[in-house]
Amino acid sequence: MSVIVVATISPLDGHLQNVVDAFAIVSPKVHAEPGNELYALHRDAGTVVMIERWASPADLAAHAAGAAMTELNALVAEHVSGPSEVRVLENVPLGDPLKGSIQ
Repeated sequence: MSVIVVATISPLDGHLQNVVDAFAIVSPKVHAEPGNELYALHRDAGTVVMIERWASPADLAAHAAGAAMTELNALVAEHVSGPSEVRVLENVPLGDPLKGSIQ
C-alpha cells in the first residue's frame, strides 16, 4: 500500500512566491525519484501544502535523505518561519474507489 505524506510549510510574510519557486525547481527531480507516485503543491494566501504519495516507506526514506530535499531545504531556508509540519498518513479508501482515495 502506498504511503501518503502531507507537508505544511509556513512562508514568512511576503515570501510565499519564493517558496513556490523553490518547489518548482525541485519538483521535476522528485518526480523522477524511485517510488514517487505523487508530488503535488497546493497553496492558499499564507501556507503551502505538499501532498505526496510514495510506493513504500523505503522510497519515502530515500527521498527524505536525498539530494532534492537537501536542495529544497537550502532554497527555502530564508523564506520559512520554521520547520515544515510533515505527517505520514495511512490511506483509508472509502466509497467510490476513484473518489475515496488519493490515486
